[in-house]
Amino acid sequence: MYRNLKVFVAGHTGLLGSALVKALNERGCTNVITRAHKDMDLADKNAVLDFFSTVRPDCVFLCAGKVGGIESNLTYPADYLRTNLTIQNSIFEAALQHHVGHVVFYGSSCTYPKLSAQPIKESQLMTGPIEPTSEGYAIAKIAGLYACKLYNQQYKTTRFIALIPNSMYGPNDRFDLARSHVLSALIRRFHDAKVAASEEVTLWGTGSPKREFIYCDDVAESSLFAVEHAVELGNRHYNIGSGADYSIKELAQMICDIVGYNGRIRWDTARPDGTPRKLLDSTDFMSLGWRPKVDIIDGIKRTYDWYLQQVASEKK
Repeated sequence: MYRNLKVFVAGHTGLLGSALVKALNERGCTNVITRAHKDMDLADKNAVLDFFSTVRPDCVFLCAGKVGGIESNLTYPADYLRTNLTIQNSIFEAALQHHVGHVVFYGSSCTYPKLSAQPIKESQLMTGPIEPTSEGYAIAKIAGLYACKLYNQQYKTTRFIALIPNSMYGPNDRFDLARSHVLSALIRRFHDAKVAASEEVTLWGTGSPKREFIYCDDVAESSLFAVEHAVELGNRHYNIGSGADYSIKELAQMICDIVGYNGRIRWDTARPDGTPRKLLDSTDFMSLGWRPKVDIIDGIKRTYDWYLQQVASEKK
């Protein structure tokens, strides 16, 4: 169905956006539309409206936004709130005015209450306090999830699709320690320690929190599947996960083994752990026929191989 569509991937150079561009190309889509930030600021409502008026996309995947790790979220919460709300509102309004066929919006597992029952069902949204370390970002994402529902409700459509992937990783992730998420940050930390022959790496917290990870290609495939089954989805959001979670200690050991770092790990228990566990219940979406394909070990190996290629290219 994508061969004859104009598909706009907002945030095409990022983790999910680049995976979507690849998946669309593999499906024979010859009209994938992208714009670099320097060419169009998605937070500029008028620029976005002009773009939609000129290009007239049939389908939009909203992968763009301000994302980062715990430290960045704690330091700049208003920036995360403002930037993400502005981008979302600009895209939603432009899509509505120019009759875009489908808009896929991505929430985050941090939108669920900090102490959610596990695994987390979609019905638990807004049933308790969220994790304070990601408040600004999470509130913006909650607004986006509700926007999809309310736009569909008011305008009697199924155009706005809301998905909540759990912790994504893979090629084109961010590996700078100020903004990276836990898996990419650990790859960077252990790689640097290996190169420097460091005897010890210090990590935040106790290592006991458990996280579910899903490879970016699997989320891209789930996104295309969602568009193809938009009518079946109904007017609600869906969790997208792998179905398995691991403690940060387990994850750290897996990455050590793949990277080849043999030093010690010290846990700085004075630093925050964040939410104790975040395992999504993705059975509703999987019941429609979608399944993830990339397991955690294979996914980390692919991600580290990509990272090594980037390190090598930067040295040239």
